[in-house]
Amino acid sequence: MQRVYQLIEKAARSQAPVIIYGESGTGKELAAHAIHQLSDRSEEPFIQLNCAALNESLLESELFGHVKGAFTGAYRHRTGRFEAANRGAIFLDEIAEMPVTTQTKLLRVLENKQLERVGDHTPIPVDVRIISATNQNLPDMVQTKRFREDLFFRISVIPIHLPSLRERMDDL
Repeated sequence: MQRVYQLIEKAARSQAPVIIYGESGTGKELAAHAIHQLSDRSEEPFIQLNCAALNESLLESELFGHVKGAFTGAYRHRTGRFEAANRGAIFLDEIAEMPVTTQTKLLRVLENKQLERVGDHTPIPVDVRIISATNQNLPDMVQTKRFREDLFFRISVIPIHLPSLRERMDDL
């Protein structure tokens, strides 16, 4: 765990995207919070989203926002999580559960540093550090075409592997 703590401190000093791997309950969210709190963005927003908790259309709306009338039930304008995280960081938990079509849109936001709300065509500039987490094997998912290879390389600049709780009995 001391090596993990050192890696978290090094990651915090960088602006590069971080991917945190670990089984459920290993503290991926705590590691993401620590990276943000130790970073020079610590005074800015830290926005979280569990990618497995929403269906594809809701996930896209949560990430990028939408304009009134964009779809049935869109009765008002909604700011997305990326826009809310501007100048700060966004934590995408369970990123492996993100549908491939949403992965494509996320990749575009990361490449262009701007987003478009659902139902709108006006680009909105964003400066967001991305921290993601998964308990899946993303390289295997890339091989089986369940996760985009280009997005994988974009989000996994700094990988952090959290040991299982079986390996950290003192933490229990």
